[in-house]
Amino acid sequence: MLLATDLDGTFLGGTTEKRQTLYQLIRNHPDIDLVFVTGRGIETVLPLLHDPLVPTPDYIIADVGATVVDGSTLMPVASIQSGIERQWPGQFVIRKQLAAVRGLSLQEVPQQRRCSFYYDEKTDIAEVEQLASALRCDVLTSAGKYLDILPKAVNKGTTLSKLITHLGIPEDEVLVAGDTYNDYALFETGYRGVAVGDSEPRLLDAVQQWPHVYAATEPGAGGILEAMAHFETFRHYHSDHTEPTIHSADSKQLLMVYHRLPFDIEMEDGHPKRIPPRSPNGIIPSLLGFFSNGRPGIWIGEEALGLLGDHPVLNPPIDSERYPNLRASIIPLPKKDIDLFYRVFSKEAFWPTIFSFINKAKFDHTHWAHYLRINELFANRVADEAEPNALVWIHEYNLWMVPAFLRQRRPDLKIGFFHHTAFPPADIFNIIPWRRDIIGSLLQCDFISFHIPRYVENFVDVVKSHAPVNILRRVNAAKQFLTYSCALGIDKMTKLIEVGDRTIRLGAQPVGVNMQNIQRILDQSDTQSRIELLRKRTNGKHIILSVERLDYVKGPLEKIEAFGEFLDEHPEYHGQIELINICTPPSQGMKVYDRIQHELEQAVGRINGRYSTLEWTPIRFFFRSVPFEEVVSYYAVSDVAWITPLRDGLNLVAKEYIAVQGLQEKPFGALVISEFAGASVELPYAIRTNPYDSKDLKDSLLSALSLDATERSLRIKRMFEIVKHYDVRRWGQDFLEGLEKATQK
Repeated sequence: MLLATDLDGTFLGGTTEKRQTLYQLIRNHPDIDLVFVTGRGIETVLPLLHDPLVPTPDYIIADVGATVVDGSTLMPVASIQSGIERQWPGQFVIRKQLAAVRGLSLQEVPQQRRCSFYYDEKTDIAEVEQLASALRCDVLTSAGKYLDILPKAVNKGTTLSKLITHLGIPEDEVLVAGDTYNDYALFETGYRGVAVGDSEPRLLDAVQQWPHVYAATEPGAGGILEAMAHFETFRHYHSDHTEPTIHSADSKQLLMVYHRLPFDIEMEDGHPKRIPPRSPNGIIPSLLGFFSNGRPGIWIGEEALGLLGDHPVLNPPIDSERYPNLRASIIPLPKKDIDLFYRVFSKEAFWPTIFSFINKAKFDHTHWAHYLRINELFANRVADEAEPNALVWIHEYNLWMVPAFLRQRRPDLKIGFFHHTAFPPADIFNIIPWRRDIIGSLLQCDFISFHIPRYVENFVDVVKSHAPVNILRRVNAAKQFLTYSCALGIDKMTKLIEVGDRTIRLGAQPVGVNMQNIQRILDQSDTQSRIELLRKRTNGKHIILSVERLDYVKGPLEKIEAFGEFLDEHPEYHGQIELINICTPPSQGMKVYDRIQHELEQAVGRINGRYSTLEWTPIRFFFRSVPFEEVVSYYAVSDVAWITPLRDGLNLVAKEYIAVQGLQEKPFGALVISEFAGASVELPYAIRTNPYDSKDLKDSLLSALSLDATERSLRIKRMFEIVKHYDVRRWGQDFLEGLEKATQK
């Protein structure tokens, strides 16, 4: 069969349950053709094509019949479209012809081959019809206020009839659906039709005597289902459907959806062994803390088949004593699939785009198909594991498409998404070939959170470039964040948006540090001994510390070269300062970083070769993973933390440094942070620097070294208050509160 349906009030109308039932029915029957027949311009239909809940139409008839395109390619059906185009005099001719008509005002909507107006009681419709007729055009009115000028004999019904003939579909296999008088021409075709519940009375009066038109009682999608049951020709489709089960009871279950598991696995004597996660940043331990009170939960992540052994256990408990009701749900994947998904595609396509390094982005459509497959595996696992109305917390950009797949299967779930990276402005994000799919997926979330307000506004701007957005609530950013005084500052932040029939809550919740863990490490005797040893070895020199992962977005080469220039320009600091640069290697298999590693090592060697003496090496370069306990010791002895990424979603190193300094009896450190790191808008007492300007890099370092002890101590204490208050536990609590608020009715 072919379903030709109006959109607003018809296909997009009715209850959520009925819409889901109809949409699923269409997806499950490949022999059901779908045609959108709408008064909208094609531009405003596009967001629907990337809404994962709405089936993709085979064809679209837009502009009240003046536009007809293929639903997949959006290419015109040339044999029909060209004939309509030849009949159209053009919008400027129409507007000039009707300029003197009273009560007529132009609708400023995207449209082609038609002109749309508002009219009122002063408008002489007969006059409009006469003027339009002189240009071989028709007039169509609806709802007592809308008026369309169209080419002669062009409307929803005539264009649909031409399309049916073009496709060679028998007339008795067509069902049309509408709800306003604007859809009257659909029923004039003689095809079986349904005026859905709550239709415009004028339409119902016009079709009530026609036996081929059924007046439904259910509104929207429910009315279409009702008609399918009414007409014997379509009854077998209706009998195939089952109503989705909607549960009213809330669940306390929380599902963490992260590509990483809360433990690492290594092989020991040929058997898999679970070990604590190697990541030092404290996010995973903090997320686990939400299950310490016995809350039921599941942590869904991937792991390489080779590390799971011959008889893999895919649902192990995480820690039965500490988290009695939490278990893992492992998605086993071949290592090559994980590498392609994460280390190749995500890092080559999305990572550079997220951080605005578009010259480094590589887009491969076969890799995108693989990315979709992995995301669907995650979504299916969540759908299978989740209790009714459970909370789902999805992490990070490599799972952008999970909400799309998940919402189709489980509309009852409450979905939250947190971006651990930056989020780029619209003109950068929209370079991604699959941008509409990604935004369509994210709009299936109930709550989306980012580190800082600037990323929230970037996201809203991206959505605005794809769909009409109604801003429901904005708040001042100044309570927690800098506004006009830094590169990423912004004064107001959007909290609530409405897109179509969905309302999405937005948040800015920067990740914090694990203060308890840092305090625990500092209190250890081994840590104190290491700190004393480091102080003796540095022998009174001013220590400048840089800790980063090897990545071009961190700007490691720019910093090293600026440091070399600093030494050249300030010989008075020779033998007095030392840069300790800890550079963590990327994951194995990431070839994209090989070149920058080579250039970085060359630059360090060149500077040390030029300035080193028997007593002094200006740069201590560590290209390896350093245990967090050792990093804490370096934080404790460093006079300056020089944190200068070209771009960074947040930068926890800056906060960890402040935490360690603030926990000491006499804090003495200074923080220099890039203006383009998210954390810069949280820390007003830091020295901000522009990492793209080598002079500013050097000047900010000099400022930090020149601060007197009193000001250093005061700045650290003020920043410590902020870091201590907004710690990682508060971050997690704020996110869950945001998700729960977003789903409260």
